[in-house]
Amino acid sequence: MSTDAVGYSPFLGTYTPRLDDKGRLILPAKFRSQLASGLVVTRGQERCLFVFPMEEFRRMHDQIRQAPVTSKQARDYLRVFLSGAHDEVPDKQGRLSIPAPLRAYAGLDRDVAVIGAGTRVEIWDAAAWDAYLEEQITSYSETAEEVFPGAF
Repeated sequence: MSTDAVGYSPFLGTYTPRLDDKGRLILPAKFRSQLASGLVVTRGQERCLFVFPMEEFRRMHDQIRQAPVTSKQARDYLRVFLSGAHDEVPDKQGRLSIPAPLRAYAGLDRDVAVIGAGTRVEIWDAAAWDAYLEEQITSYSETAEEVFPGAF
């Protein structure tokens, strides 16, 4: 994976590996170098899993912990986000073990979609990803200017 001047290379693309009988997933080859030294897998929104390189997870955690403890919304988010988090180091074959509670949360069985989402990787049940993408594709072109003013 190429990187720019500051060493950042976004995660891109969609891949369709399968979970093995032990709940392991072979990470796409393009993602392995950025995740090889360690990662955190946790609950994401829309019933998918987020996979962060350790450095990105630390950056996010630093941001999250700046939220006031007096905010119930911040406390709730922090609890859900961190209580499901597992730090892992992929094995020499680039496999990631996904804990059973996280597989259950995301409805992962055998067929999965692994997508690049910029600073993170997302792991979806393949059918759930297809349904989500189909639902979102309709509004995709309509929201570009609203979400990213002046970018297009």
